[in-house]
Amino acid sequence: MSDILIVQATVKDLEPLVPVFDQYRMFYKQQSDLEGAKRFLFEKFEHRESVIFLAKHQPSDQIVGFTQLYPSFSSISLQRTWILNDLFVCVDYRKQGIATKLLDQAKEFAVLTKAKGLALSTATGNETAQRRYEALGYKRDDEFYHYFLKV
Repeated sequence: MSDILIVQATVKDLEPLVPVFDQYRMFYKQQSDLEGAKRFLFEKFEHRESVIFLAKHQPSDQIVGFTQLYPSFSSISLQRTWILNDLFVCVDYRKQGIATKLLDQAKEFAVLTKAKGLALSTATGNETAQRRYEALGYKRDDEFYHYFLKV
């Protein structure tokens, strides 16, 4: 796995990231939309609305996975938090520890930015991800219920 490099994405990574991001969306039962994915990611770069870390296979520089973090803030603790919204590894590269490397980089970034922590959610049936998160120290929230209002 030393042939995988984790780097922070820049707008220069947009073109090679788009098809991987599109695969991620299709994993979650969305229709392929390369133009929509490109527009969405470009806006994140342009407005600095997220931080994306890439897993790149070396020496080819091929993007084989990514994680995307969105900033949030806690008024009560007066601290920043990061929402780990997206985590994806291409099918041919799974079970090689790449997701763990991406999660470790996200944690390191949260520490560097003096954040309170990282929040994430996953499907109730995604037991593989749940085991991975719990093995890395993530705790399932029993204190709060999370709600969502679709508008």
